[in-house]
Amino acid sequence: MQSKIAKDIIIAEKAEQPHILVVDDQLSLLYSLQALLQINGYQVDLARSGSEAITKLQDFDYQLVLLDLQMPGIDGLEVLEFIRQAEFNLETIVVSGETSFTSIKDAMRLGAYDFIRKPYTPEELLTTVSRGIEHFRQERQLLRSGHSLSESERMHRFIVNNSPDFIYMLDTQGVFTYVNEVVEGLLGYKRHELLGRHFSSIIHPHNAAEIHNFFSEQRTGDRATHSIEMRLMVNQSSDLVESFDNYELIVELNAIGMYEEKEAGEKSFIGTLGSARDISERKRSEDRISHQAYHDLLTQLPNRLLFDDRMNQALAHASRNGQQFAMLFMDLDRFKLINDTLGHVMGDLVLQQVPKRILDCLRAEDTLARFGGDEFCLLLPNIPSKESVAAVAEKILKATRLPFSINNHELYLSLSLGIAIYPDAGKTGEDLLQSADIAMYHVKKNGKDGYCFYSDAVSNDSNFLTTERDIDSALEKRQFQVFFQPKVDPVKHVIVGMEALLRWQHPKRGLLYPEDFIAAAEASKSMIPIGAWVLRRVCEEVVRWQQQGLPQIKVSLNVSLIQLREADFAEHFILTLQEFKLNSDLFEIEITEQGLNRGEQEVTKQLRVLRDFGVSVTIDDFGRGYTSLSYLQNLPINTLKIDRSFVREIEEKQNQTCIADGIAMMAKGLNLNVVGAGVENLLQLDYLRNLGCREVQGYLYSEAIPAQEAMNLLKTRPSVGPHFNLPH
Repeated sequence: MQSKIAKDIIIAEKAEQPHILVVDDQLSLLYSLQALLQINGYQVDLARSGSEAITKLQDFDYQLVLLDLQMPGIDGLEVLEFIRQAEFNLETIVVSGETSFTSIKDAMRLGAYDFIRKPYTPEELLTTVSRGIEHFRQERQLLRSGHSLSESERMHRFIVNNSPDFIYMLDTQGVFTYVNEVVEGLLGYKRHELLGRHFSSIIHPHNAAEIHNFFSEQRTGDRATHSIEMRLMVNQSSDLVESFDNYELIVELNAIGMYEEKEAGEKSFIGTLGSARDISERKRSEDRISHQAYHDLLTQLPNRLLFDDRMNQALAHASRNGQQFAMLFMDLDRFKLINDTLGHVMGDLVLQQVPKRILDCLRAEDTLARFGGDEFCLLLPNIPSKESVAAVAEKILKATRLPFSINNHELYLSLSLGIAIYPDAGKTGEDLLQSADIAMYHVKKNGKDGYCFYSDAVSNDSNFLTTERDIDSALEKRQFQVFFQPKVDPVKHVIVGMEALLRWQHPKRGLLYPEDFIAAAEASKSMIPIGAWVLRRVCEEVVRWQQQGLPQIKVSLNVSLIQLREADFAEHFILTLQEFKLNSDLFEIEITEQGLNRGEQEVTKQLRVLRDFGVSVTIDDFGRGYTSLSYLQNLPINTLKIDRSFVREIEEKQNQTCIADGIAMMAKGLNLNVVGAGVENLLQLDYLRNLGCREVQGYLYSEAIPAQEAMNLLKTRPSVGPHFNLPH
């Protein structure tokens, strides 16, 4: 009867093209991977859960599985355990946004061949898949060779001498009595050079003392040595030594004591049988995976995850020892201009060169991280004074101002730096980051190319302080108002939605727009109760529209990143809609692209809860940030709103393609709606309509108007036909 391994080998050989199973709970990502792999000649099946994956693994034969770790129900690690126990002959590549090194390491130990971290590039994915398929074929070739020799002594010799493992036998004194031929390629010793020598001659001196006992194991059964990692010494006098990566070899050791039975039934120890597998490549993979989990792939700088860890260490150390440390939030000035004029490839090269200049200005204990786009954050632990931080900031600015020569282009760059010092500017990492961000914004507002301490930004900006103080009483005194701006179908010219926009009727400064007070509201976290008030006010107005018998249209609300960081934001939003008995499909939230660029898991979680409840999600001001395509695919969004600055670029008789074209094409590729904002003339309207925009808004139709005027506008429009008559 044919063995299971032999059957698997035959089936694999008959396959005309590699058969791959992709497992992920995100449907959009599944279809994207399926298209990419099929284009490149692979046969692809999909599974949306761990349980569906297990069913398909039992029903079909696959050469490779692309597996997500984080899934509801049966997760990726449980699927890996099932594959291991079922002894399926296939390779598994983990494709996950899970950055925990423990989870990744567990996946590797359960048999995963490799790991790809989300977001990834198509080239990276295809290269890893190709390596996995090739490894599968090599393993099957080795298994076929072993099967053909299954019942003969020649088979045993072939397996031992062609095994990738170093196989050895020791006598009772720990002297080598047998070693296979692999030892020469692994350690640089001829077989005869080890026979008759004590095993301690190849044990690395830095191993723990008990390693000697493992290598010369005397125990049997479950107590014998299983999968112990240790280091062996490479023969430095070997002719092959130049081809070795190092003077030591990391191996995984399995060993067992050998006994012979005496006449009286007693057993006598006669030596040790062991095998040592080279796991250097696996250790390098683990190191590489660990590096990818905690570093930005473009610049190789620490990412937000590693930065937060270093920051928590600095907080604990500073609190314990009564010390100060500084956080510097940095943003490249006019970086978008480089991307728009010279292209994103040049932009990436700039992002790689700038950190090198900054690192030359730092101490070994300082941490520079990239948060995304052109945003960097710097941690300076144990600072002696505010002046010492200012000196570092000036040094960084001076280094950045020196011309950059990149691909035959001479570029002149500058930075805006905001500085927050613990504990004066905040006692938590999030508070410090927010303070540094506010200080950086102060620099941007005052001409860029400079630095500012948070304390100086607040004390020098009297409007900011006054605004922050006045906000505290504005809600109580009912000074806030909600205006509405129509969203219009560009073909039929009928109102299809309204955007709710916050206004502040200040008793001294008059009507204030969000840009006049939102930064102060976010700094004081007053944005949270203000946002809750706006939601209730909008719900009240929608109920009024329904009572008047007006057509039901969707209303969008702008949501701050500060609100989305609250763990109960989505729950509160849903409960408010239920309190007013309003359908979720009548509501849409808008968040700026810059707010999403930091990739915070809590923000994404809140958006997903709302989207699953039926609330639409739009990225506002799209195009001003640096969101990658792979990141967009993982976001729970429905719509992209083209930033008004790109709509203004639409001009008569222009020959170049606008950025709006690229955004529309991206939205179409991701099956997202696209909205145009800031439409002020017929040329812009026609252009956006031809791009496929389903909704537009702007002064061409109407500015934002008070709630009562908005209701009057809806009441006076005909039930059919255009709501606006535009000039020709």
